Amino acid sequence: MTLLISDEARVRTLTLDRPEALNAFNEALYDALADALLAAAADPSVAVVLLTGSGRAFSAGTDLLEMHRIATDPTFERGRHGFPGLVDALVAFDKPLVCAVNGLGLGIGATVLGFADLAFMSTTARLKCPFTSLGVAPEAASSYLLPRLVGRQAAAWMLLSAEWVSATEALEMGLVWRLCEPEDLLAEAHKHAAVLAARPISSLVAVKRTMTAPLREGIVAARELENAAFADLMGGPANLEALSAFAEGREPDFTGL
Repeated sequence: MTLLISDEARVRTLTLDRPEALNAFNEALYDALADALLAAAADPSVAVVLLTGSGRAFSAGTDLLEMHRIATDPTFERGRHGFPGLVDALVAFDKPLVCAVNGLGLGIGATVLGFADLAFMSTTARLKCPFTSLGVAPEAASSYLLPRLVGRQAAAWMLLSAEWVSATEALEMGLVWRLCEPEDLLAEAHKHAAVLAARPISSLVAVKRTMTAPLREGIVAARELENAAFADLMGGPANLEALSAFAEGREPDFTGL
């Protein structure tokens, strides 16, 4: 099982559960989370979704070992939803989404915060958008959503540098709403989610739709640009060097690229 699902007080908690892989997204986990979001959106007993991770990571992003297989093996069988389907589900999700970042968040483990209505973060957690270190481009409309969330320069640093962002920095730039001690994180996030979940779902949906509707055109345009750039770069020299270095346990060398 890659995803744990539990319900309490009209809050559905979805816990990424591949702790041995730092909750990295393989095709199975992309499919499981997309299905869970679609099901929660359609379930009248669910008012709010709370997303978190098990173990010491929120999510290490895309599973790079599987990504290497996808880039080099044309017979690899992709998931039903995969990464694009998960982003589709996040864009369409019209109930409040609360994220509790319990540990390391890389790639989609950071860019998912662009879709969060409230984000809580452990004081010991860190975030990274590792796209340039992987020789690829941004994803999940992060090139559009992050500048709106944290400002252009903070977003530029995150997306261009592939450097870590601490919990304190994430709070200061507005990427997350509250910091919590690790032992308090889930309870604090669930307490706030339950406050929202006590409100009528019709009103919650109406508020979220009015807030997100003006963004949809920009999200679509950003995803098209990102997907084109990603497709152009994936499997290219820089990306293959990054993935080979990861598989071999060494630092990539981009100096000749």
